[in-house]
Amino acid sequence: MADELELDLVEISSKADPPVCKIIDYKKFLYQQKKKQKEIKAKTAKIVVKEIRFGPNTDDHDYNFKLRHAQKFLQDGAKVKAFVFFKGRTILFKEKGEILLLRFAQDLEEFGKVEQLPKLEGKRMTLFINPKSSIKKH
Repeated sequence: MADELELDLVEISSKADPPVCKIIDYKKFLYQQKKKQKEIKAKTAKIVVKEIRFGPNTDDHDYNFKLRHAQKFLQDGAKVKAFVFFKGRTILFKEKGEILLLRFAQDLEEFGKVEQLPKLEGKRMTLFINPKSSIKKH
């Protein structure tokens, strides 16, 4: 029958009893499946991670400047990864770095919630903050 219609016989479900086959144009079928996959991919939300870097002795002015940037990132629906980078002997100020990150998290409380508390990894202490609402506001 497929040859008469100049189409292809395609097995749709091999696990069914009896197996399900359809007479269709195979190239068109593949094209439609690709199109569906593209649509699904386009609908998934892309997670953007913005990084903000501090030193253990970051000034108030610099801190406030970076805080405003972080607020904007969270309002745009991006995750924020804040980290304190310890250079050389500044690793002695671990507590200062942790206090700075906790203060940062507290100041951003109304814009996002903490995903991971400050954690020291090598010379970096990192903190992750997720946006509260994943809906973008423009």
